Amino acid sequence: MGQSHTAFRRTRGRRASGGTGTRTSRWITAAAGVIALTGALIASGPQAAAADTRSVAAGPRATAESPKAVAAGPRAAAAAPTAAAASLTQVTGFGTNPGNLSMYTYVPDGLPAGAPLVLALHGCTQSAQDYYAHSGWPKLADQYGFALVFPQTSGANNANSCFNWFEPGDSARGQGEALSLRQMVDKALALYGGDSRRVHITGLSAGGAMTANMLAAYPDVFAGGAIASGLPARCASSVSAAYTCMYSPPDKTPAQWGDLVRSAAPAGTGSWPRVAIWQGTADTTVVPANAGELRDQWTNVWGLGQTPARTESLGAGTSLSVYEDPSGRPAVEVYTVSGMGHGLPVDPGSGPAQCGSAGTYYLDTVCSSYHTARFWGLYGDEGTGALPAPAGLTVTRTTDTAVSLSWQAVDGAASYVVHRDGTRVGTAASASFTDSGLATGTTYRYSVAAVDAAGAVGRVSSVVAATTTGFTPTCHTASNYDHTVAGRAYQSGGNTFATGSGQAMGLWNTFTRHTLKQTAPGYYVVDDTGCPA
Repeated sequence: MGQSHTAFRRTRGRRASGGTGTRTSRWITAAAGVIALTGALIASGPQAAAADTRSVAAGPRATAESPKAVAAGPRAAAAAPTAAAASLTQVTGFGTNPGNLSMYTYVPDGLPAGAPLVLALHGCTQSAQDYYAHSGWPKLADQYGFALVFPQTSGANNANSCFNWFEPGDSARGQGEALSLRQMVDKALALYGGDSRRVHITGLSAGGAMTANMLAAYPDVFAGGAIASGLPARCASSVSAAYTCMYSPPDKTPAQWGDLVRSAAPAGTGSWPRVAIWQGTADTTVVPANAGELRDQWTNVWGLGQTPARTESLGAGTSLSVYEDPSGRPAVEVYTVSGMGHGLPVDPGSGPAQCGSAGTYYLDTVCSSYHTARFWGLYGDEGTGALPAPAGLTVTRTTDTAVSLSWQAVDGAASYVVHRDGTRVGTAASASFTDSGLATGTTYRYSVAAVDAAGAVGRVSSVVAATTTGFTPTCHTASNYDHTVAGRAYQSGGNTFATGSGQAMGLWNTFTRHTLKQTAPGYYVVDDTGCPA
C-alpha cells in the first residue's frame, strides 16, 4: 500500500445529532477508514497522494459554510419551499438518528409530488458536498425530476469518515447507521411528497458497500441500487474480514451469497431491488473479483443464472452485461470499465449522456450516474398507462447519422413514443422508427413505450444500444495520473505517454495536466491548444 496502516485506536462514544443516538464506545481504526478509498492513492506514489489528499473534502466542516439548515419538527413542513430550492440543503430532526449521520438534500425547483427519491452515499475521506459536486446526480435530478439525499458520516463515527459497512451494529436492519439512512428516506418522502415505491440508493466504495447492505436489509424500501467499486452485502463483520473482502473476496457459491441477503431481509420477502454494479478492471483497492461476487449474489437473489441475457459496449472502454428477469426486464446489470482504477466513473460535458466532474476518485470515463438512472427508469414517461412494455426492441440498421429500430406491436396501442438517452425524440404509428441527424461513431440508448387511444403512456421497454458508424473525435483534459487510470495514457519509468500515439506527456503525477484528443478507437494525441477542455 506504500505506507504502514495506523494502529487501532478507540473512539469515545458518539454523540447523536437528533434524539437518542448515544452509543457505547467501540474499536475504530484509521486502517478501517482506508477500507474503501485511501489505499488507491497511497499506492500511486507520493506525488499523486499529496495532491489528491488536498482535493478531497473530509468530514462535516467541508460543508459547514454553504448548506442551509432546515428546521426540525413542525417547522420542517413550513420550510419545505426553501428546501425545494436547487441547492444543497441540510435537514435536521429526521428521527432518532442512532448512527449519528448528517442529512443533506438537493431538490430541483418545482419538483412535483410523487417524484422518485435517490440516496447517494460518499466514500471514505469524502463528504456530502464532495459527492454532490462531482457525481453528476444533481444534473440528472434536474433533467428527470427526482429528489436527492446525500447522507454524510464524519470522523466521530470513523477515523476517515467511512460509512461503517463492516460493523454489524451499523449495517443491519433497524440499527445504527442503517436505521439513520432509513429515517432519512422517511423524512425526505414527507418533506417533498415523494413516491415511496420509487426510492433508490447508490454509493461509492465504502458507500457502495453500505449500499449493498441497505439493499439486503431494506428490500421493502428500495426499488433499486447501484454499487460502485463496492463489495457484496454482508461480506464482512469485522475490520480484518473487511480487508479480506477488499483484496481477496471469499469465493462463495451464488447460493451462499444469496443466503446472506435473504437472512438480512425481513422474513417472507419476495420482491427484490434491481441492482447495478460498477467496477474498474485496474482497481487495486477493491479488487475486480468483488464485482463477480456481487453479480453472483444478486442474480441468485433474483433466481437467475450467471450468464447474461446480452452484453453491449457503451464506449470509453465500458462494457455492460445484462441479467433479465422472466419478463425480460433487466434485474441486474454489471458495468465493467477497462483500465479504470478505484473510483466513480464520470464523464464531464453538456451532452445528454454526460455528467459529473473529474476529481479524486471521480474518474473521467463514462457517466455512471446517467446509466444508473436509466437502468432504474427515472426518466420521463415512466409508464402510468396500462399497456405493457413493447417486447423485442432491436436495432435493424445503423449509418453514420441514423439508427433504425423495430419492436413487437402491442395490442391496443394507438402509437408509440421513442426515447433516446432518456429524452423523447419522436413518435411512431407502427412498430418501427428511424432516428436521424445523429453524430458519427457515437453510442445511443433507446427505449420505446406504447400509447393508448386516450394518450396514456404504458410501460417502457428494455433499453438497447446502437452505435453509429464512423468516429467522432473527443477531448479529455485531466492530470497525467487520471489519464493513465482512465486508459488514455500509460506510464513507464515514472513518465506518461499517450495511448496509441505514444507521445511523451511528462511526469506521471497529478500536477502535470494535458488535453488528449481521441482520433480513433484506442488512439490519443496531445492537443493542448486546438482541443476544447
